[in-house]
Amino acid sequence: MPKIAIIGAGSIIFSTTLVNDILATQSLNDSEFVLIDPALEKVKKVEDYTKKIIDKNNLSAKVWSTTDRKKALKDADFVITTFQIGGMEAYKIDYEVPLKYGVDQCLGQCVGPGGIFRGLRSIPVLREIVQEMEELCPNALLMNYVNPMAINCIGISKSGRINFVGLCHGVQTTLDLIAGYVGVKKESIDFLAAGINHMAWFLKLEKDGKDLYPIFKENLEKPDFYINDKVRLEVTRHFGYFMTESTGHLSEYLPYFRKNKKALDLYCDQPAFGGESGAYYKWCDYIAKKYEEVDFLGFESGQLNPRGKDYCSYLIEAKTTGKIFELNGNIINKGFITNLPENCCVEVPIFVDKLGLNPSKVGDLPMQLAALNQSNVTVQMLAAEAGITGDPELAFAAAAMDPLTAAVLTLKEIRDMVIELFEGQSQWLPQFKGKKPKKINIINIPEGIKGVEVPLDPALAVANRFGKLGGN
Repeated sequence: MPKIAIIGAGSIIFSTTLVNDILATQSLNDSEFVLIDPALEKVKKVEDYTKKIIDKNNLSAKVWSTTDRKKALKDADFVITTFQIGGMEAYKIDYEVPLKYGVDQCLGQCVGPGGIFRGLRSIPVLREIVQEMEELCPNALLMNYVNPMAINCIGISKSGRINFVGLCHGVQTTLDLIAGYVGVKKESIDFLAAGINHMAWFLKLEKDGKDLYPIFKENLEKPDFYINDKVRLEVTRHFGYFMTESTGHLSEYLPYFRKNKKALDLYCDQPAFGGESGAYYKWCDYIAKKYEEVDFLGFESGQLNPRGKDYCSYLIEAKTTGKIFELNGNIINKGFITNLPENCCVEVPIFVDKLGLNPSKVGDLPMQLAALNQSNVTVQMLAAEAGITGDPELAFAAAAMDPLTAAVLTLKEIRDMVIELFEGQSQWLPQFKGKKPKKINIINIPEGIKGVEVPLDPALAVANRFGKLGGN
């Protein structure tokens, strides 16, 4: 009977999906679930939902909820993190303040100013969890779902020595799309995907040894295919490989697609995750208000649904029973991708068995793909270091290096935006203790001012000399 602690279990849709998947796994339906959330009223609803499933299906699982995280973590075998520090109040600031400065985010969750500040809010809590796990359940496996995935995983790695993996849905859902584009069943596709979270590249797509990329690339040139996912397919056309995540996500990771109205109208004109401004914030706000008004879990019958695509239950099953399972997970780079930095967070194939996580060495990514990944790795490593050290200047540097932000704003504008984000979110940023980046004003140059004498570059000195000679 594994003990599974879910931190942030008040996240109703996500938590109930994870619980259902685990209970639908025969070898795990005697598990002990501990649901942790400061909002006890919400988490009690998830507890009641879980009890309905257990009772209706005559399972031997147990479930209880608490606000006491240490009590919940004691002797846990698996810890799942799925929380959002600051909730919708903070998320609104993540979206609206950058938009005021001209940075238009579709999700604002994993990269960009919104992703950076979500990471700064999350890392202190993740650090506490890691330290508590070292004391209370040092052999447990931490499965992180909290975004921004890469920033938070780097923060976890800097917080202690707990075994962990970051889990996402990008590879599974993208493979469904690829299968439709090439007319092949998903189960028949042999693939290799690697890179960073939300920017993992499908380096190989084959069926029975035959390369599927030619037909994929042929179809993406067709308007009825292209319109579905303009940004991802445009990147494939120019850089040669398809990748995980939607147009909306990817449009934030690169400087080409959201920097002005022309680019937005051309590439991000589809609704929702097709590039719409604030799509995920608006959806989350709608769902939050919907669940405030009606307790939808109260209408659940206790029906146990088949397992979904999420990796979590399969990973727990593999670690518990020894049944080998392969997934794409987010871990710290220890030479798995050789042309990305050590200690960044990479998403690579991982085999799981009773002994734990066994990551695969991918080697070098094609140079152009590594370069695109690196543009975001730099931001992620700066943001994680800022979150750990409480250095606001590193937080500014992370925003300044963000590809979309840098494509839109000057350094002065970025600094002013970051200061405003700090001022709006100080209550969720304890590691900064009221600190924020210093304000730097524009230096005004009076009309007619003459610059001080400076040494000339030798080449300029020669050019200047000849210029004067020519004038004589």
